[in-house]
Amino acid sequence: MNPIWLEHYPEGVPATIEIDPMLSISELFSRSVKQFSERPAYSCMGHSITYRKLDELSAAFGAWAQSQGIVKGSRVALMMPNILQYPVCLFGLLRIGAIVVNVNPLYKARELQYQLNDSGAEMIVVAENFAHTLETVLEKTKVRRVVLTTIGEEMGFKGLIIDFVLRHITKKVESFSLPNAIYFTDVLSRGRRMKLIPSENTLSDIAFLQYTGGTTGVSKGAILTHGNLVANLFQVLAWVKPFINLDERQIMITPLPLYHVFSMTANCLLMTTIGAESVLITNPRNIPKMVREIGHYKFSIITGVNTLFNALLNNADFRKLDFSNLRISLGGAMALHPATAKRWREVTGRPLSEGYGLSETSPGAIINRLDADGAGSIGMPIPSTEVVLRDDNGKDVGIGQVGEICIRGPQVTQGYWKRPDETERAKTADGFFLTGDMAVMDERGRFTIVDRKKDLILVSGFNVYPTEVEAIALTHPGVFECAAIGIPDERAGEVVKLFVVKRSPTLTQEELIKYCRANLAGYKVPRQVEFRDELPKNTIGKVLRRELRQPDSEESMR
Repeated sequence: MNPIWLEHYPEGVPATIEIDPMLSISELFSRSVKQFSERPAYSCMGHSITYRKLDELSAAFGAWAQSQGIVKGSRVALMMPNILQYPVCLFGLLRIGAIVVNVNPLYKARELQYQLNDSGAEMIVVAENFAHTLETVLEKTKVRRVVLTTIGEEMGFKGLIIDFVLRHITKKVESFSLPNAIYFTDVLSRGRRMKLIPSENTLSDIAFLQYTGGTTGVSKGAILTHGNLVANLFQVLAWVKPFINLDERQIMITPLPLYHVFSMTANCLLMTTIGAESVLITNPRNIPKMVREIGHYKFSIITGVNTLFNALLNNADFRKLDFSNLRISLGGAMALHPATAKRWREVTGRPLSEGYGLSETSPGAIINRLDADGAGSIGMPIPSTEVVLRDDNGKDVGIGQVGEICIRGPQVTQGYWKRPDETERAKTADGFFLTGDMAVMDERGRFTIVDRKKDLILVSGFNVYPTEVEAIALTHPGVFECAAIGIPDERAGEVVKLFVVKRSPTLTQEELIKYCRANLAGYKVPRQVEFRDELPKNTIGKVLRRELRQPDSEESMR
């Protein structure tokens, strides 16, 4: 495919990027803590640590981990929400060459046991609020050392009390018994008396095992090397340079959890590389509290998902904030709806753009221009990234035709941990990664997602893409959120069912179906509408259609 998108790149963005073969994430970190030593690096609930402090604390944690037998290549799990301990542990581990295994703290016991065993994690750092889950599976894993962090006084911050109210989590920390457990404060105290021996990491060394959401089967650990992440950092930096002054200190709002690949790369690694301050939001579900917290900052960058942006826009206090410094607003992980982008510009005066990526692409691969509203399209491939659309026979399709997104570039994973068969199935003979996402490309090289292969609804032989149905339903003033799935039908094979959270309490099924019928071809119109108080979502706010197909199954927290 001719990379026609290059003709429409923002001015100053190169077609390719070059990477110093001697670089690694740990080397970039070393440069940042020296160059930006007195700047705030991370803040949480009004408390912050400078780059100098981050250097000291991560060195202490890394030195202690080495004393416990953690060496280059050892896997260590991090199971925390957005708190200051996360970047300290993350960089401490990367500095000694360990492999970080990000774990969703809301995992059920079965999910946690699977990921710890699959990764072969030898140590875990877990927030005390979730220790009871770990306790039930610890003896069934190879984990031999547990570090407990507390949502409270940590690292000398007196009175750092975080209101940790998450769905499915009780306010009170449950009692537990974990052998060989040590508290984080004790780790730092001991580590300060030890000497860190830095690892000489190379681009080919593994930095993360980033587990996929499991939307297409068993969750798999995508192998992300230092080279994958460094490449993606430089690719994204090249993309954002025309829109923001990197010589000035930037402040980024971080509501998405750092254990998610989008936030880990954009809000953690990228912000550290440029000496920015990342404001960690521990509980983004509490919108009023989040708004109060970010109101203390003249932030320049914010990332999130459509549901979060929508919730913020519906908060009166958010609409009163000072957005004069805001330069970049970027959505990912789920489709950004045009109505949300339109309201965002009206409220903030800035565009809300959309990007696309996966755990397997570190994650950035395709991003919209940051000076224009990007809802509806995921944008253009970023520098050094090749994208083609292919049909079921592996043939490239033309402009305007639907095909599977296939990606090749330095940020793409080398494969899945301990799964050579899955790795082989995920890549083409010419080295493209098969995403499973269906899209079309326009004449400017912009891609638009139509849906995942597995989410296609087949109505009487016609393909129906759920996002198209949802986009129409969301334009009805009485709809707040919705999700479409296919359900069995004797005549048509499948028909569309729409799950809806009302904005207007008077909205009826008949009214909404009539509205859809006026805007969609007959076979795309929902035959059933079910109203709910909320839709099932994962911890970053992405609607889980699988849960709607199996409403009685245990909710998956990915």
